[in-house]
Amino acid sequence: MNSVAEKIKLGILGSTKGTDLQTIIDAIDHGELEASIEVVISNRKKAYILERARNHGIKAVIISHKGKNREDFDREMTDVLNSRGVKLILLIGFMRILSPWFCRYWESRIFNVHPSLLPKYAGGMDMNVHVEVLRNKDSETGCTIHIVTEKVDAGPIVVQKKCTVNSGDTPESLKAKVQALEGEAFIEAIKMFQEKKLSAMAEE
Repeated sequence: MNSVAEKIKLGILGSTKGTDLQTIIDAIDHGELEASIEVVISNRKKAYILERARNHGIKAVIISHKGKNREDFDREMTDVLNSRGVKLILLIGFMRILSPWFCRYWESRIFNVHPSLLPKYAGGMDMNVHVEVLRNKDSETGCTIHIVTEKVDAGPIVVQKKCTVNSGDTPESLKAKVQALEGEAFIEAIKMFQEKKLSAMAEE
């Protein structure tokens, strides 16, 4: 692949299935993205995202959050991320609120995906967001990749992808539609980071 983008080392934090991770893995394998996934960290040992990582030869690490305060847990994750040379962190279904310390340490180097067109439904979780979209009779929905800051779902928006809400849609069908956009949005955001197009966003 002819690209001026420097290969970037990614670290993934996830607590669920990691569907978006698969899209990123495939993009790397197909030469669409100059990146390497150095480690996948989960706080849940049964999270399928860990198995997904292992299936592709990616280092998978379990760090339990039980009995720890948020900063101590986040410092453990940071030790692992630094040991793998990670430059950009992606939150893929990570069901933990990050500590202010972690947000400051990794400032402008953490991307989260949210299943709505932020600022709409900020703070909402997973299926609840899609239920609210239908309840409010929104004509469109989508996903947002944003830079993580100390305030939940309030960091600068990097990429948004939209889809139409149809009359026959259910929360489940909306989730499938939105999830199909998330991996593509992540890939676009990673490329923007590589091309240093985000430096001004963190100042907003």
